[in-house]
Amino acid sequence: MQYLGVDTGGTFTDFVYFDGNNFKIHKLPSTPNDPSQAILSGTKTFNLQTGQSLNYIHGTTVATNALLERKGAKVLLLTTLGFEDILEIGRQNREKLYDLFLKKTPPLVPSHRRIGVTERINYDGFISIPLDCHEIKELIEQIDIDDFETIAVSFINSYANPQHEIEAGRILEDLNLPVSLSSSVVPEYREYERTSTTVVNSYLIPKVKNYMQSLSDKLGEINIKVMQSNGGVTTTEQASIEPVRIITSGPAGGVVGAFKIASQLGIKKIITYDMGGTSTDISLCDNNMKFTTESSIDGIPIKTPMIDILTIGAGGGSIAHIDAGKALKVGPQSAGADPGPACYGESPYPTVTDANLILGRIVENNFLGGRMKVDKSLALKSIKQLNKHFKIDDYLLAEMIIKVANSNMEKAIKVISVEKGYDPRDFTLVSFGGAGGLHACEMAKEIGIKHILFPLNPGVLSALGMLFADSFKDYSMGYFLDCEDFNFYDLKKQYKRLEQKASLELENNYLEFERLVDVRYKNQSFELTVKFGSEFINDFHILHLDRYGFNNLNKTVEIVTLRIKAIVSRSEIAVPKLKLNKKEVRKEKVEVFHENNRKHIDLYNRNDFYPGYSFKGPGLVVEETSTIYIPGGFNSSVDDYGNINTSQI
Repeated sequence: MQYLGVDTGGTFTDFVYFDGNNFKIHKLPSTPNDPSQAILSGTKTFNLQTGQSLNYIHGTTVATNALLERKGAKVLLLTTLGFEDILEIGRQNREKLYDLFLKKTPPLVPSHRRIGVTERINYDGFISIPLDCHEIKELIEQIDIDDFETIAVSFINSYANPQHEIEAGRILEDLNLPVSLSSSVVPEYREYERTSTTVVNSYLIPKVKNYMQSLSDKLGEINIKVMQSNGGVTTTEQASIEPVRIITSGPAGGVVGAFKIASQLGIKKIITYDMGGTSTDISLCDNNMKFTTESSIDGIPIKTPMIDILTIGAGGGSIAHIDAGKALKVGPQSAGADPGPACYGESPYPTVTDANLILGRIVENNFLGGRMKVDKSLALKSIKQLNKHFKIDDYLLAEMIIKVANSNMEKAIKVISVEKGYDPRDFTLVSFGGAGGLHACEMAKEIGIKHILFPLNPGVLSALGMLFADSFKDYSMGYFLDCEDFNFYDLKKQYKRLEQKASLELENNYLEFERLVDVRYKNQSFELTVKFGSEFINDFHILHLDRYGFNNLNKTVEIVTLRIKAIVSRSEIAVPKLKLNKKEVRKEKVEVFHENNRKHIDLYNRNDFYPGYSFKGPGLVVEETSTIYIPGGFNSSVDDYGNINTSQI
């Protein structure tokens, strides 16, 4: 069996190949105008044997970019009469409470493409006003077919009874356009989030479908699987139908990979820190990966299960600039792959990568294993241009850029830890991504994290994580019930309905099912997800205490949503141990600028490391996909799998 994981990022495209015994890696600049060019070029380097079984798993930013750049389809929204403005109204909460000039994100569907239909289903599924099918047929005859490309249907309370949406979908088939039904995409209550998610799905379908088809055509016989936001993989066909499920495709692979590697070492409490060229993705895992069904991308709510990841605009390509208050800012704008940092030779903008190069943390002739040339003089030229405002030492300004970038990422780590009741000092920071190793130690020191784990080949860990991911799909159904009244065996029957649906759709006889349930205290607005079983109510009380600092054992608990994960069983990949024997580790001295001082520190090549080798900071460790900067005050050792375990002295 062969495995190939491919992660398309904003700056680089990463590849990890596993033949059953050994891993091979590759990394090359992304091609933003046509991501498939880089993918095709990188795939050819592995000389794949198409006659053998091949798992080709792909993480893509196509859906994310289409949403962020507003380059999706023109959507027609059909909703219940009187609810046409639900996307405009949204929720009453303000994202920035004290910002007097805050502007809401414009809806993806303008008012002239939001149409109300005569129908009404009550909260309990009872049809109080039948669907006027004749009205929909007249609508089809009147509307301009060239004014939209896809259709989203979201009727009020369709989660309780999908009959009207199904009937509308059948009528709309005559238009030969993609139709997304909210009762299929997210059959759960909260009409605003359900409608928003359904619209996002419709908005992305043409872009993702064309991309998947183009990629499949170019790769020929290769059967491609796609990474989902929930940490599982799916088919290209399913991703084309429900692209809303692959929006955080690449970052999810990174969390899966980091958790797998840490678990192998017996470490279950981790904060994953993935700093790439364009952004930084952070997630907290407390014995298990954390999932959420309440997220948003660029202010647009998305209610599908996904790994709980916080993304900020901080990467190697983040541009340093002066804000309106004449202060130094770094990001969120990024130079990306095109034109890239100033040291690439195509841009005048100073970035975090340029600052690291000037400070000596990136070795000029060893970038991307020496395969890609960077020019320190061009980086310095860009910093000098920025320094016309500050008029300080250029190297000191470069160090200021690093400190501002670190501060941005430290705040993000506190958002997913401290603000959610976790003490980051209880966790191991797992650092990966092409730029993560250059910042991890300094950030950990500021936050108080004592232990940092640098996996082998950190620059391609997201692609590696895709090889570890299970193939599964999430299913859910709205189901309101007080736990005082419920019958355990009746609930099992409802789960059987979901499992039968999954078996029919996935056409697989070897499915495993994980049952989950969303529960809350009666009259609460939001719920928590726990595993369904005989102790699920007690588990909810414990989780509520852990999450919010209190619980109420005497208060009625109610069920809101039933969920399952339908998992396709497959063989698990084992990470091989490092086979290098003890030998001499070569060292040389390089100059770095740190804390306003120039000093000479040790430079190591990670390929020389063997299990049991240890060293003290300060030092630089170079490898093909990344560089790790370990300041003074840290001890490091190499474990049996080649990971570098670093701790504060």
